[in-house]
Amino acid sequence: MNKKKTTIKDIANVLDISPAAVSKAMHDDPRISAKTKNAVKRVARELNYQPNHLASALRSGKSNLVGVIVPRTNSNFFSSVIENMEGVLNKAGYNIIITQSNESFEKECKNIDTLLFTQVDGIIASMANETVDLSHYEKIKSKGIPLILFDRGENDLNVDYIGIDDYESSHMIIEHLTAIGCKRIAHIGGFRRTRIFNNRIRGFIDALHKHNLPHDKHLLIESSLTLEDGRLKMQELLSLDNPPDAVYVASDYAALGALQVLNEQHVKVPEEMCLVGFGNEPFTSLVSPTITTVKQHSEQIGKIAAETFIKRIEAKNWKPKLEKNILKSELIIRNSSNRHLSIKSS
Repeated sequence: MNKKKTTIKDIANVLDISPAAVSKAMHDDPRISAKTKNAVKRVARELNYQPNHLASALRSGKSNLVGVIVPRTNSNFFSSVIENMEGVLNKAGYNIIITQSNESFEKECKNIDTLLFTQVDGIIASMANETVDLSHYEKIKSKGIPLILFDRGENDLNVDYIGIDDYESSHMIIEHLTAIGCKRIAHIGGFRRTRIFNNRIRGFIDALHKHNLPHDKHLLIESSLTLEDGRLKMQELLSLDNPPDAVYVASDYAALGALQVLNEQHVKVPEEMCLVGFGNEPFTSLVSPTITTVKQHSEQIGKIAAETFIKRIEAKNWKPKLEKNILKSELIIRNSSNRHLSIKSS
């Protein structure tokens, strides 16, 4: 049998006082004596009373909850963003509800509906790979709820955004690869429909032109950037009549899959082929060879996103200027593209 949930009325019956008095005692109303407040708290503990936050939010118009939507939680980047975001929000009196889309547009829509039903005070999100239709995000805006996007977001929504300069990140990677002598560079990227991956692709193509390097359509591959994608796309590149001498992958997970194939086929990295990932996942410094990658400053992104929400929620009679925080990324050079190190250690 299901145990009946304790209500304020149950506590009132035990103490022989009104439900209104119980409610006031729980909210530390100065008109209620300390003796009654202590009695209410004692009985609430004994009866295992759990407050109805949804009902409270509906009455007060404030839940002190912030919804967070990420593509996946098993990524060091997203988990770090959440951790730093939560630290700032907790200090300001907010708790977070974490949801993940698993890169699914349908799941993302359901997450948003659930968070809105829960009466969250705001939503901080990074979009799924499948998301093209933005109507579910427009729904958030139409309700007057603060919406902050990070890492992945669309300019068309005209909301606060925090991320890195993906276009310049690609330039930085190509500068590094050309400096060590790479001349035929491939890119395993995300889908162009997603703004950050489109910017990385544009940066890649423009950087090739800058260095008068060939832009071969066979060397630019769009994918979901999973580990398995990295394996499949690297196999495609190795099967070309004229394979690349370097591969820039827009995700560390796909870069790991690519590295597995290179190791299995005994392609020497970096002597025969250089490899660069994106995201600075912990495993990039543990595999052999270690993977050159891009650090996205997840700590700063999480903190700035939380601070931006607080600024929005506290702006009662004025609308702060939209925040567009674009951070400069950092290239962490490791063995997979450090030919100079390879020469010294051989």
